[in-house]
Amino acid sequence: MPRKIILDVDTGSDDACAIMLAYLHKDIDLLAVCTVKGNQPLKYTTENTLRIRDLLHADFPVYKGCPGSLVKNIVYPRILPTPNADAYDEEGNKIHIHQELFDLPASDGEVEAMNAPDFYVDYLMHASEPVTVVAVGPLTNLAVALIMEPDIVKNIEEIVIMGGAWNITNATLAAEFNIYDDPEAAQRVLHCGAKITMVPLDATHTAYISRDDSAQLRKIGTPASLFAADLIDLRILVHDYAQPLEVPHTCALHDPLTIAYLIDPNVLEDVRFCNVEVSLSGLTEGQTCVDQRAIQENRNVHFAFRGNHELFSKIFIDAFRS
Repeated sequence: MPRKIILDVDTGSDDACAIMLAYLHKDIDLLAVCTVKGNQPLKYTTENTLRIRDLLHADFPVYKGCPGSLVKNIVYPRILPTPNADAYDEEGNKIHIHQELFDLPASDGEVEAMNAPDFYVDYLMHASEPVTVVAVGPLTNLAVALIMEPDIVKNIEEIVIMGGAWNITNATLAAEFNIYDDPEAAQRVLHCGAKITMVPLDATHTAYISRDDSAQLRKIGTPASLFAADLIDLRILVHDYAQPLEVPHTCALHDPLTIAYLIDPNVLEDVRFCNVEVSLSGLTEGQTCVDQRAIQENRNVHFAFRGNHELFSKIFIDAFRS
């Protein structure tokens, strides 16, 4: 039976790929998509989500969520610029890993009247069976819902988070972007009592996607596969410029790895049940502090230290063939 999920996104390039994988794969039942401010302001992440829905000719509902973090952006010293992810192509043209608006037709689709936190509370309090929440942006929507009604955790089978880091960071010297953008929300979610699996940069960088994978998507030739190939090629350009991976001319396609895990858990390797806490201030703000001691209390997160490139690329590409 397909895994029922709610997907929470701040749609940029890898979120778009996660939406496509979740919608196209037979083992996933995409119940709804919630949007949040993250890679871009909320109006853009929502518009990008609607454009991906149009590209797929899909009908899943989209719920517009929180336009900012719980605390961070109302305290002046903590209003910090988004990390620079700009790069330049061979002709010297500026490119960005998360475009404000994808080069797709503007959507005339509508979002649902209910906002995302209210949707979580309403749906999960009345669900006939537990569902999985997959959060691949800042965790603001889910944190607000848990503050509103902590009992929603009873109908959450698992929370899968793309975020955090052990040995690889991107937003600061200590932190990954999704957790850094709203650390208070992350800390709230990590201690909600649900089963939590965290897919950090350590896993996404080792489950890389290559130009060969992009070429295979182009051979499939559907609008969705061609668009996914374009996004991968863009991400490879930016990674080569700003954050080269161990394997040259590859990229980390972070967010779809969470969906791939639900399809085949073996795509995550060296998964350890640990106590994970989020630093809320100072130089380490947004850092996921992963307890590696043999004896530890308050274990709350299944933390993946590696990903499987071969299995991930197969799962991702095969979904576009269906």
